[in-house]
Amino acid sequence: MTIPRSRTRREFLHDTLQVGAAGMVIHLARSADVLAAAGPPAGQGWQIGCYTRPWGGYDYRVALDAIAEAGFKHAGLMTTKSKQGRLVISATTSLEQAKQVGEEVRKRGMEIPSVYGGGIPVKTSLQAGIDGLRKLIDNCVAAGAKSLLMGGTNKALHDRYYKAIAECCDYAAEKRIGITVKPHGGGNATGPQCRKVIEQVGHKNFRLWYDPGNIFYYSNGKLDPVNDAATVDGLVVGMCVKDFKLPKDVYLTPGTGKVDFPAVMARLKKGGFTHGPLVVETLKRGEPPELLEQAKQARKFLENLTRQLNASSPKT
Repeated sequence: MTIPRSRTRREFLHDTLQVGAAGMVIHLARSADVLAAAGPPAGQGWQIGCYTRPWGGYDYRVALDAIAEAGFKHAGLMTTKSKQGRLVISATTSLEQAKQVGEEVRKRGMEIPSVYGGGIPVKTSLQAGIDGLRKLIDNCVAAGAKSLLMGGTNKALHDRYYKAIAECCDYAAEKRIGITVKPHGGGNATGPQCRKVIEQVGHKNFRLWYDPGNIFYYSNGKLDPVNDAATVDGLVVGMCVKDFKLPKDVYLTPGTGKVDFPAVMARLKKGGFTHGPLVVETLKRGEPPELLEQAKQARKFLENLTRQLNASSPKT
């Protein structure tokens, strides 16, 4: 490269370094956006919430009313009863519908840490799966949600499913939506299996939403999540708070079953999960008045649990 005679070599080097530094700042900013989408910033503490699933036989607004009345400030979107299907938000939900859902959540004084939107059409083709996942991401943005929860797929579609996720991680990060997977049977039933699929995708914006009840459920009560939690260090950004009892039941209120939540949380915290969403997925079944009381009980249980975790933190 020829340096114009009107500029000294020192001036040229100074300008070159300035451009290089600016490029580095842009690169770091983009990297920060990706990491921010994967989970809440350090220091935010625990966000205690409840999914709509316990009220899956009712309109989602019934669930939101109960979640708010139970004292939660965070509502996870999952199942509901509607003409559009059994999910509050899915790939077939319009942007306007998703926006309306978000407005319903916010007018009740709550935020949306997680959306479970069901499957994506990878059976049709990889591109169809990518398009479906992008639609889910767009719907999360419209609703004002923080992350999208994936449930995994069967063995035949495994590679295509996770390829679609890999192709959408940057897109989601640009829109500040984290993508997560939970232990959910099949090829993602345990911590090691979830680690394998996360490593297969290979992107910082794809992380683990832990589910201790499912660790018991899919192992028929044989694999204790306290032990499994030791296999997911550095991966967890949120949790489906779910309990379990034999022979194979997860429809119970957290703290009343076989999951040792203090021990599970202590082990996850040791592995880096020191803050983030804790969202109740299931409660003891009952009519709306009983569900409301169970939701209140679950909230109090988690508030007590997180205070214990904070109290056990080392003094600095």
